[in-house]
Amino acid sequence: MTGADSFLDAPANTREEIMRATYLALCEHGYAGLTIQRIADEFEKSKSLIYHHYDGKDDLLVEFLEFMLDRFEEEVPDDVGEDPADHLRTVFDHALPTPLSDERREFSKAMVELRAQAAHDERYRDHFTRSDRFLCERIADIVAEGIDAGVFSEVEPQETAALLMTTITGAMTRRVTSGDDDDVTEVRAELERYVETRLEAPP
Repeated sequence: MTGADSFLDAPANTREEIMRATYLALCEHGYAGLTIQRIADEFEKSKSLIYHHYDGKDDLLVEFLEFMLDRFEEEVPDDVGEDPADHLRTVFDHALPTPLSDERREFSKAMVELRAQAAHDERYRDHFTRSDRFLCERIADIVAEGIDAGVFSEVEPQETAALLMTTITGAMTRRVTSGDDDDVTEVRAELERYVETRLEAPP
């Protein structure tokens, strides 16, 4: 998922103000260090208003993830007027940007922590299942469009998307847990080679 630049600048309502405060606190403290008080410290209104809407930290974070998924779905490149190969590269650039800003790095670390909660919390698992499915389906659609246009070879779109999605997710996780961006650069280069040698149809 991306950052939250636009709603950080000008939240339109109380919900967005709470989401903004959650974003800032999550970047600063991560999941383990996050509390309602620390969210309230970033919130210009009272802590009691947060409790009016949410029962606790995890209740709020599940709502935050839903909010960010809506934004993610809007921001992932859709019909950008490019040929399918370039469209796929645009998605790669969106998912694995280089360089990675300090703010987005901290947010990505927090998202990895939240993903870990999915191992034992069904609410988080449902969210990440839907989030992964969305991106996987977007990639599969691009691959299918490329096949129909004669740009890509005859591959299985869903299987290809699953492979690319797993590679992207793994690279995102390693990036924030190893502290080494060289791996991401190498993975991004290999994704490029995959498009050129496996997907693009021979002339």
